[in-house]
Amino acid sequence: RTMLGGQTQPTLPLPSFLICSCRFDLRDGDPSVSMDEAEERRLLVQGDGDHEPLLLPSQDASLYTGDGSVDIKGRPATRRATGNWRACFFILGTECCERLAYYGIATNLVTYLKIKLHQGNLEAARNVITWQGTCYLTTLVGAILADSYWGKYWTIAVFSSIYFIGLAGLTISASLPALQPPSCLGSVCPEPSLLQNGTFFLGLYMIALGTGGIKPCVSSFGADQFDDSDPTERVKQGSFFNWFYFCINVGALLSGTVIVWIQDNSGWVIGFAIPTVFMALAIASFFSASNMYRFQKPGGSPITRVCQVVVAAFRKWHIELPLDASLLYEVDGQNSAIEGSRKLEHTSEFEFLDKAAIISSTDAKSDFSANPWRLCTVTQVEELKILVRMFPVWATTIIFSAVFAQSSVFVEQGMVLDKRVGSFDIPPASLFTFNGISVMIWIAIYDRVLIPIARKFTGREKGFSELQRMGIGLVLSIVTMVSAALVELKRLEIARTEGLIHENVAVPMSILWQIPQYCFAGAAEVFTAIGQVEFFYGQAPDAMRSLCAALALVTVTVGSYLSSIILTLVSYLTTQGGDAGWIPDNLNEGHLDRFFWLMAGISFVNLLVYIGCAMRYKYKNV
Repeated sequence: RTMLGGQTQPTLPLPSFLICSCRFDLRDGDPSVSMDEAEERRLLVQGDGDHEPLLLPSQDASLYTGDGSVDIKGRPATRRATGNWRACFFILGTECCERLAYYGIATNLVTYLKIKLHQGNLEAARNVITWQGTCYLTTLVGAILADSYWGKYWTIAVFSSIYFIGLAGLTISASLPALQPPSCLGSVCPEPSLLQNGTFFLGLYMIALGTGGIKPCVSSFGADQFDDSDPTERVKQGSFFNWFYFCINVGALLSGTVIVWIQDNSGWVIGFAIPTVFMALAIASFFSASNMYRFQKPGGSPITRVCQVVVAAFRKWHIELPLDASLLYEVDGQNSAIEGSRKLEHTSEFEFLDKAAIISSTDAKSDFSANPWRLCTVTQVEELKILVRMFPVWATTIIFSAVFAQSSVFVEQGMVLDKRVGSFDIPPASLFTFNGISVMIWIAIYDRVLIPIARKFTGREKGFSELQRMGIGLVLSIVTMVSAALVELKRLEIARTEGLIHENVAVPMSILWQIPQYCFAGAAEVFTAIGQVEFFYGQAPDAMRSLCAALALVTVTVGSYLSSIILTLVSYLTTQGGDAGWIPDNLNEGHLDRFFWLMAGISFVNLLVYIGCAMRYKYKNV
């Protein structure tokens, strides 16, 4: 093929030995490596007119990604035309808009449940925590569909549509008088009807399904835009997680200020309509860059592969493992038998699972790949080993999530503080602004200051290991609870001094005293939450990345449910004998400080367990 007038023109077929790896720039006639993009995928013209792609070895490494990613048309992805930050800008824009929509509902939800649906403090807090937990539980649905069948791109497309419908339903629920209970008359508040509750919670849980379905896919799809087989792009991938979380908090910040203020002052209809519009913008941003994305092919059901290893290992429980691990079954070539996945090196841990890869006499007589329920590859076995190794780390992050599920309790604490700053009343939920500001400041400090400094001492590309980063955040989560407890101690002291114990009113103590606990919470998120997502993505097998991202997010679910259980137990145990309890409707009669001390103590014990698990963890080898 030759270049003429900027276009590729076919010539007579050439023998393959005459095709060299040099390129020629016809502008000056000198050999160079500059050529238009069409030449990046050379075609050898056969005598019968068929065209077969010929990827020249000298060009393959530099032109194409090394992680097996493809473009939207299924062709090998080029480094120059796909992925990297050019594609991630659109993904980050999508996440910013989507998070604004989510937090536009979640941040002030406890207020809506109390004011519009007439729920009490405990019932409203429990409903919010349960819904937030469901938002993260449904991540498993999206992750399994993405890794098994649809791929991340189409999974995001489907669940974004469900998300948008749920937001629209919530807006309709708030706009029609027939779908809301009558206003309170003094202390008498009518209960909402089944239709009113049903309409609101149907929209709310459609949002939970939609946001859960896309949540594990967006972060891992963004990380897929960087080739982790390339050292330069691998560093950018680590930076991506920081800025991904930055965009999350930009959305949260706008929600906690502008949208919360609109909901409290201009009404809930427009307060719910704005998140709906931003979700539409998120969908538009995502699809606008489709031609730039890199795609990882779905590798089949990860759940099925895990079950196959377990079944095959138990079938061969009586067979001795060979002394030489190279005798275990593995396919030839660079790639594994799993679509879109590289091979994993054999490890000596959990040797019983290796029995699934033993080639028995029965296997030797048949086609090795005929029955994966009897014989699995080493890579497939190592996938399960990775999940088993990650489990203790996963379990110890549940308490961290339980601590951060207390956001609704923070809001309730703010409701009984003095909300006036000058002539302006601060909505308690808007203090999440300081959480978002803290996150954004700490992300910039971490990415631009701490990592370069830590890199000099540790020699690591990313400065800190993911496990070290998560541990720092766990310490900061304890500080968060201690800060909240100290504020509550002071608030109750003022309530006693002013004789307000039996009055369900705010005490003369500024709500701004809550700022430190929100700032500590933001710093803890930067270390633990981002480190957690990066850890589970980086350690996940190639074909399980959405699933492992979902497992990281499911800790929020389990933590939320655990927090709900703790709240219920605290309420039950502390109200025995007719006592008001720690968290009554009138917080001036309660002891919310004791609840915060309890969470701090649980977090400290969890930190000790985490340190033990982290010290024993072994990172994967590809």
